[in-house]
Amino acid sequence: MDPQSTAARHVAVIAGHLNCPSPSAAAPLALAACLHYDPPELSEKPPAFDLAALRRVLDGHDLAARDWLFRLMEESPLFCPRRRGDRTFVAPDYNQTKEQQRAVTMRRIEYLLRRGVFEGWVTGSGPEAELRKLAFFECIAIYDHSLSIKLGVTFFLWGGAIRFFGTKRHHDKWLKATEDYQVKGCFAMTELGHGSNVRGIETIAIYDTNTREFVINTPCESAQKYWIGGAANHATHTIIFSQLLINGTSQGIHAFVAQIRDADGNVCPNVRIADCGHKIGLNGVDNGRIWFDNLKVPRENLLNSVADVLPDGQYVSSIKDKDKRFAAFMAPLTFGRVNIAATAVYISKVALAITVRYALTRRAFSISANGPEVLLLDYPSHQWRILPLIAKTCAMSSAANYLKRLYVKRTPETNKSIHIYSSSLKATLTWHNMRALQECRKACGGQGLKTENRIGILNGEYDVQSTFEGDNNVLMQQVSKALLAEYLAAEKMKSSFEGLGLEHMNDPCPIIPANLTSCTLRSIKFQLDLLCLRERDLLGRYASEVSQYQAQGESKQKAMLLSHQLADELARAFTERTILQIFADDEMTQSDGPLKELLGLLRSMYALICVEEDASFLRYGYLSLESAAAARKEVMKLCGDLRPHALSVVSSFGIPDAFLSPIAFDWIQANSWASLSNE
Repeated sequence: MDPQSTAARHVAVIAGHLNCPSPSAAAPLALAACLHYDPPELSEKPPAFDLAALRRVLDGHDLAARDWLFRLMEESPLFCPRRRGDRTFVAPDYNQTKEQQRAVTMRRIEYLLRRGVFEGWVTGSGPEAELRKLAFFECIAIYDHSLSIKLGVTFFLWGGAIRFFGTKRHHDKWLKATEDYQVKGCFAMTELGHGSNVRGIETIAIYDTNTREFVINTPCESAQKYWIGGAANHATHTIIFSQLLINGTSQGIHAFVAQIRDADGNVCPNVRIADCGHKIGLNGVDNGRIWFDNLKVPRENLLNSVADVLPDGQYVSSIKDKDKRFAAFMAPLTFGRVNIAATAVYISKVALAITVRYALTRRAFSISANGPEVLLLDYPSHQWRILPLIAKTCAMSSAANYLKRLYVKRTPETNKSIHIYSSSLKATLTWHNMRALQECRKACGGQGLKTENRIGILNGEYDVQSTFEGDNNVLMQQVSKALLAEYLAAEKMKSSFEGLGLEHMNDPCPIIPANLTSCTLRSIKFQLDLLCLRERDLLGRYASEVSQYQAQGESKQKAMLLSHQLADELARAFTERTILQIFADDEMTQSDGPLKELLGLLRSMYALICVEEDASFLRYGYLSLESAAAARKEVMKLCGDLRPHALSVVSSFGIPDAFLSPIAFDWIQANSWASLSNE
C-alpha cells in the first residue's frame, strides 16, 4: 500500500473524530448515583430448603464441636482479629516474618492445648473420637494451614507412628507426653534424594551387638532428611526412617525413635539440623533438614510392632514378605491422605462462600442504555465459572465423609480399599481445591489479590497438598495399578468383581440412549450408567495395552509406565464414578422435598460437568457429538436452576462469617477512608 495514501487515510479518520459533536452536545450524561452495598440476604429469595439440614449432609459429623472450636479461636487475640467496616475477621498476619509466624503458631498451639482441644488426639480410640479429631483439624485448617500442619506432624505422623508401629513400651513412654505437648515429635521420612519413592531412602541403621544399639548415619548429601516439619526450631524427638542392616543384609525400611534436642532446646550430639528457609506458603511451619553422624539409638527405640531385633542381633518379624512389611510401614500416611482430602474440601468451601457473596453484591456493566449494572452472578459466564465448582465441592464433601467413616471403622480386610480410596480422593480433591481457589481468585478480580480477602493467599498455602503425603500423579498411578490387579484377578479366577464399587463390572454393559432429553440427562441411572461405561471400558483398554506391551517383551512394570495415559484416564474415571455414587446415595437417604430436589440439581451438575471436562467421552465414543453437545447445554440450564440457591448453599457450609473475608460482606465500607483507622 502507498505510504502517502495510508497517511492520508489516518489523517482523515482523526479529523473525523475531532469534528464529531461532543457527547454533551448530543445528549446530556446523567451522573450515576454512588454505589452502595445491599446484603445479598435482602435481595435474594429466602432459602427453599433447610440450611441446617444441608449442613448436616455436608459436614457429616460433630457440628456442635466444630462451632465450639470456631468460637474458641474467635475469642482469642492470638488469632489476629481485625475490624473491617462493622465486622471482625480472624486470619493469620502474613506480613510477619517466618520467624514471627512460627512463634505465633506455637503460642496458638499452647492456647488450644490449655482449652482441651487436643484431648484424646493420641490416646483416644474409637470412631467417635477419631471423627471429632478430624472435625477439629478441619476447623483449624480453615483458620491457618501452618497451624494445622504443625499439629498434624506431631499428633498424626509422629503420634500415629508411635501408636501403629510401636508396642506397649513405646506407648507408655511417648503417647501421653505427646498429647500433652511435652514431647514435640517430627517425622523424618523424606530425603533430599527420595520423596515419593520411600523404598529408595538412603539413611542407614546398623545394629551393634556389643552395645545393643543402632548406629544411624546419613551416608551422603542426598540422604539428608528434608522438609521435616518441626525440625528447624521446635521438635524434641523424631522418628527416623532408614534402611536396617543386620550383618550386612538389608531388611528394608524400619522406624526408630531418637531425641534430637535436649530440654533446653539445644541440638543433641551427632545430629545436625538446618532450616529449609522461606516458602511460598506454610511459613508458620519450621521445616528443617537433618543429618545423622553415628547417632546411637537404644535397641528398645526400634518401633517393633512389625519387626524386631533381639539383643543378640537376630532379626524377627511376623511378616516375612518384605513388600508386605514395607506396606505396613506406610499406615500413617493413609490417615494423612484422609485428612488432606477432607481439608481440601473445606478450603474450597471458604473460597466459594467468599466468591458467591461478592458476586451477589458486585455489579459490572449494564445491558441497556440507562439500566442498572448487572450483578456478577447474573452473568451466565460467571455462573459457568462458579456454580459447577459448588456442585463438585458438595459432591466431594460427601465423598470425604465416606472416606472418613471408612477409615475410622477400618479392619484388616478394608485396608486395601482405604489405601485406594484415600489415594484417589486425596489427589482428586486437592487438585479440585487448587482449581477452585484459582478460579475464585480471578472471579473476584483485583479484590482477589488482597491477602486479607484470603483466596489468593490460600492458593499459595495449599498448593503443597498436591505433593506431600504422596505426589498426586504417583497416587493416581497406584490407583490404576490396583484396579488392574483386581481386573486380572477376576479374569484369572473367572470370578465376579467385589468391592471398590466395581460390582457394576459384573452386569451387562450399559447402553446409552441416542436421544438425550433433559429428563434423561438428569436421571441418576443415566449418569451412573455413563460413568460406569467409561470406567469399565478404560479398565479393559488399560489391561489390553499393558498386555500388548508385555507381549512385545516389556516387563509388567515398564508396560504400566508406557500405558500412563490410559492409567491416568482410568484413575480419574474410577474416582469420579465413586464420588457420584456416594453423593447419589446421600441424596437417596433424604425424604422427598426441597432439600432432596436441591441435591438432585447438584448431583446432576456434578455428573454432567465431569462429562463436559473429560475428552474421553468423545475420544472413545461413549457419547456422540450431538449427545456431548446436549450435555453441555444441560450444564448451562443447571446453572440457571442453581443460581437462585447459590447463597443458600454456601451459607450451609457452616463457616462462620469471621473466617471469610471483607469482600464477602460490605466491601465498600471495608475499603472506606474511615476504615483505615481500624488498621
